Amino acid sequence: MNTSIARALSIATLCAAAGACDRPGTGPSNEQSSKASPVEPGLENAATPAPEGKALAAASLGAAAPDFALTDLQGKSVRLADFKGKTVVLEWFNPECPFVKLSHTKGSLKGLAEKHAGDASLVWLAINSGAPGKQGHGVEVNAQAVETFALKHPVLLDPEGRVGKAYGATNTPHMYIIDAKGTLVYSGAIDNSPDAEGQSPSGGTLVNYVSQALDELQQGKAVSVPKTKAYGCSVKYGES
Repeated sequence: MNTSIARALSIATLCAAAGACDRPGTGPSNEQSSKASPVEPGLENAATPAPEGKALAAASLGAAAPDFALTDLQGKSVRLADFKGKTVVLEWFNPECPFVKLSHTKGSLKGLAEKHAGDASLVWLAINSGAPGKQGHGVEVNAQAVETFALKHPVLLDPEGRVGKAYGATNTPHMYIIDAKGTLVYSGAIDNSPDAEGQSPSGGTLVNYVSQALDELQQGKAVSVPKTKAYGCSVKYGES
């Protein structure tokens, strides 16, 4: 069988197993060709979290990232504002999503957070916005995934989906980067290989968008590709 056909069938099989996955784009979206907006005065600090039950302000590239507070698997509250002055990577997570599994065992997420674990200026947070009764929900299944994937960073639970919806998270994995000034500077896929294994990159060359953006920030540069189309399973939000 032709290699490209076999790869396409493999991706289709993943989508069927995932239940509901969005078809990825083959590269950066139309929006990503433009640079992230310059930081405006007064956007250095994230906004105060909305009261419990209230919707958060919608996230927007080039603007202050919406603050939030969620609990980790040990029941500890973690607030975005606690990491003021640091670069923060947000990874939308579902331990039972085939794309997440492949990304963490074969693809671009494997060992990526751990690679940056020694960098005191960077924080990595996984967020599970799956609702009760949905795929990947619950402390136990997420704790098992932490062990299986050898994760060193927190997994935060967002069962009401307030944070996921505020950020516009549509897929798992869906990646976001917030710079040290609290500005959202990247939103989209982990890479340009929608098989989640890094084996079928668009254009033939694998590009890890998150690594690329982090390198650019470290060099004091603007993120050259601020937005791409995320791929993977749909975020398992509850009924609205």
